[in-house]
Amino acid sequence: MKVTFKLYASLGQYLPADAQEHQIALDVGPGTSPAQLLRQQGVPEAEVHLVLVNGVFIPPGQRDQPLAEGDELAVWPAVAGG
Repeated sequence: MKVTFKLYASLGQYLPADAQEHQIALDVGPGTSPAQLLRQQGVPEAEVHLVLVNGVFIPPGQRDQPLAEGDELAVWPAVAGG
């Protein structure tokens, strides 16, 4: 199934080389969860802060719920400023 995978800020380095504008369409197996997809793409869990599926925040304890065809997974690291 196809999902859109988006990584922002410092996480962009984990996108495949052919990604454009912080995102790429990926083919993933049925039942793939956000947590699995992040692991498959080599994104360190410690760097993941904000996870949204179709614009809805997914708390850490729910990131093993399967994605569906056409879903959009967007992920941001923690942002510091001052």
